[in-house]
Amino acid sequence: MNKLKIAIQKSGRLYEESLQLLKDCGINISDGKDQLKVAAQNFPLEVLFLRNSDIPQYLEDGVADIAIVGENLLLETEKNVETVYQLGFSKCRVSLAVPKEIEDNGLQYFNGKKIATSYPNTLQKFLKENNIRAEIHTISGSVEIAPNIGLADGICDIVSSGSTLFKNGLRETVTLLTSEAVLAKTSKLNDEKEELLERLLFRIKAVLRAKNSKYILMNVPNEKIDLISKILPVLKSPTVIPLAEKGWSSIHSVIDQDRFWEVIDELKQNGAQDILIIPIDKMVI
Repeated sequence: MNKLKIAIQKSGRLYEESLQLLKDCGINISDGKDQLKVAAQNFPLEVLFLRNSDIPQYLEDGVADIAIVGENLLLETEKNVETVYQLGFSKCRVSLAVPKEIEDNGLQYFNGKKIATSYPNTLQKFLKENNIRAEIHTISGSVEIAPNIGLADGICDIVSSGSTLFKNGLRETVTLLTSEAVLAKTSKLNDEKEELLERLLFRIKAVLRAKNSKYILMNVPNEKIDLISKILPVLKSPTVIPLAEKGWSSIHSVIDQDRFWEVIDELKQNGAQDILIIPIDKMVI
C-alpha cells in the first residue's frame, strides 16, 4: 500500500505543534530529531523532516504529498500547491516595522526608503498595490538587525508576539497579511493517496473541532428550556434529561471556546444553574 508523505519543519515554530497534531490524531511517530524520514507505526504515513524554506518546492515537485507549513511561506514562494485546511495554530502576521524613535505609523513613511526582508515577493506585491516606491534588500535571517547597522530604514518580517522587534529597538507599524499553519498538498496526488489524505483530514478536523469546543451541562427550570436552547450554539439540538427534582431538567450541549464567557453569562442571566464545563478529546460530526 502507498504511504502518504507529509513534510514538516525539521526545527522551528511549526515543529512541535505539527508533531503534536499528528499525535492527537492517533498517529505514532518518533520526533525525528536525528532523522530526515520516519514512518508512522499505525497509519500509512511517512514524515519528511525538512528545512522550512524547502517545503513548498518539495510539494510542487511531488516529493512530498502534503505538508504542514506556514500560509505566509506559500504566499511568498507562489508554488503550484493547494491549501487544504487551515489548522489554527502558529498564528502570525507579516508586517512592516521601523526603529522605535520613528513616530510615523503610516505606509507613506516607506516611500523612497530601504526595506530589509526575507519576504521580497510579498512585500513587492504589497508596495505595488499601494503605490509605494521603496528599495527592497532581500536577506535571510536576522532581518531585525538591518536598521541598526544602517542597511535599511525599516523591515518587513513575520511577527508573533512582537518581542523580537522590541528587543531590537523596532516597532510594528503596518500589517501586510495574517498567517497560520495550513495543511497543503501537491497537485500530483493519485487516487489512492487522495483517499489517505481524506482519512487523515477526517482525524485532523475531529481534533481541531474538539480543541475549539467545550461540553457543557447545566440544570434548567423546565419553563426555561426553550429559551436556554435558543442561546446555546449547538450542533443540532441540545440533549434534555429530566431531573429527579420535579420541574427541572439537565441540558447537555457543545459550546464554542471563543464565545465561552459571553454565552455563560447569558445562560446564568436566563436561569441556568450548576453549570459544568468539560473538555472534549475528539469531536466527530
